Amino acid sequence: QVHLVESGGGSVQAGGSLRLSCAASEITYCMAWFRHAPGKQREGVSSLDRNGRPIYTGSVKGRFTISRDNANDTLYLRMNSLKPDDAGTYYCAARSSVTCPLFESFYTYWGQGTQVTVSS
Repeated sequence: QVHLVESGGGSVQAGGSLRLSCAASEITYCMAWFRHAPGKQREGVSSLDRNGRPIYTGSVKGRFTISRDNANDTLYLRMNSLKPDDAGTYYCAARSSVTCPLFESFYTYWGQGTQVTVSS
């Protein structure tokens, strides 16, 4: 069982930045960020495999950066140039796998989420 704890959410104005963190109880090969906005389905934002290869959904490319600190079993998501459409609850997800696709059903472990609000 892998325990994930997200932090770093908050309220910012459009154009602002936030950095989310996800502390894992043990290292996992494949970690990802998903987000869920009211009235929408939960969507994959970004994932990172054991070799450090990232995947981003199209709407965040060039604005978000995923990274991990393996020594501390922590995953990060740096979010720049935030837009109101980026608002929602952000979840960290993990699975022991070589590949890290961005679909919800793939992941085994989930955190409780951290809220991001972006005002226009």
